[in-house]
Amino acid sequence: MSLDTSTGRSYSFDRVFLDGAWVSPSTDDVFDVRSPHDGRAVGSAPIASESDVDRAVAAARHAFDEGPWPQMTVAERIAALRPFVEAYATRTAELATLVTAEMGSPATFSEPAHGLGPLLLMQATLGFAESYPWTERRGTSMLVREPAGVVGIITPWNVPQVTIVAKLLPALIAGCAVVVKPAPETPLDAMLLAELLADADLPPGVVAVLPGATPAGLRLVEHPDVDRIAFTGSADVGRVIAATCGRRLARCSLELGGKSAAIVCEDASLERTVAGLRFSSFLNNGQACVAQSRILAPRSRYDEVVQALAEAADGFVVGDPSAKSTDIGPLVSARQRDRVRGYIDVGVAEGATLAAGGSDDIEGLADGQYVRPTVFRDVDNSMRIAREEIFGPVIVVIPYDDVDDAVRIANDSPYGLGGSVWTKDRQQGLAIARRVRTGMFGINSFAPEFGVPFGGFKASGIGREYGPEAFDEYVEMKSVYGVPAGASEATGENA
Repeated sequence: MSLDTSTGRSYSFDRVFLDGAWVSPSTDDVFDVRSPHDGRAVGSAPIASESDVDRAVAAARHAFDEGPWPQMTVAERIAALRPFVEAYATRTAELATLVTAEMGSPATFSEPAHGLGPLLLMQATLGFAESYPWTERRGTSMLVREPAGVVGIITPWNVPQVTIVAKLLPALIAGCAVVVKPAPETPLDAMLLAELLADADLPPGVVAVLPGATPAGLRLVEHPDVDRIAFTGSADVGRVIAATCGRRLARCSLELGGKSAAIVCEDASLERTVAGLRFSSFLNNGQACVAQSRILAPRSRYDEVVQALAEAADGFVVGDPSAKSTDIGPLVSARQRDRVRGYIDVGVAEGATLAAGGSDDIEGLADGQYVRPTVFRDVDNSMRIAREEIFGPVIVVIPYDDVDDAVRIANDSPYGLGGSVWTKDRQQGLAIARRVRTGMFGINSFAPEFGVPFGGFKASGIGREYGPEAFDEYVEMKSVYGVPAGASEATGENA
């Protein structure tokens, strides 16, 4: 072991959680997790194989087809899940520290995003479940929303806890049985989550947590007994999952990438705008699908916007992610570091100009997976650095002529996840927000809220998370005709 926390515990796991028990995996292969800051050991977890997935899915299928969970009322399932959420509340600091150690997220971001955030999301989801229309009376008919079945959940490494619980809680409340496959880079926080689920004493087979690589993920997607896949990750992998699910007519929801545009208006306060973009463009070391990575600036203010953003990038404290003073930590792996640095070199080759940063090593941090916070100017929206998701601390500044031109550039993207507008005229901001084709948009900020859906248009995915709409992904609708006049909605509650 290795990670020192206030608990003093080890994060080396040798079993997987399935069918209500901790069981030995079918192989001895393990993920050896090391800090991207300095290479020190953080912990280890078993690598689940395709046969482990088969065991978990068989248990989930039995739990759904024969077990009590889908037959319980929603109120009963909420009551069964509350102890788990309450136990999670006691471990948020530990989870945040663990995620920082696994993937390099700065501690100041981990605390709200990887610890407290997932807790608040789960608490909100429990509340939404109480008013969700599980059954509706419509004339002499009744619409019943029933659990979708066995759900495979596949999640990424950048915000590992949020992306798991955003799927897990709605699926469980809806009455589904769930198999979770976390990312290979961040298996340890998922195993800690599994410990909490094991202690929750849910019926056997209702939840499994299997750290695994690509073969396990593919088996989960292809498995004939899995009714639905819920995935967060890259658009390329999302296309493979959608095609596979399409062949067997399985349902899927996909939360994919983004290349969000932040439109800086002529009247914007530069100080407030840069303060906001400093966070929303570089959050989580730039490893965020919603990062405002394309900055659209009016030609009349282009140079001052570039200069202000470059100064902000140069002013970041880069280093040990566990230090409270750190703004930018390491990227998750050497592979990701090299990928991002490669994009910086591509930008230079395309003719863009470095206003800050670059692909060279940072003095004193050459042993870690670090990339300089980078700002490109003289960027055309047709360049690769303006069209492809870099997923690192790299932003591009693109000039525009007028508002119509800014909206055109913002919409000229394969993605449609997020975006923002920065202006003193909030009515103008709202008008621009209505014209940009993205699933989420901020006026003078970009801060997703748990009460409204999270998701995007175009290559940014299919389906939504957060809010009461999250349950829509985990139910099937059944129309029941000729319902007796005296029957109440509760009579039809599968919930």
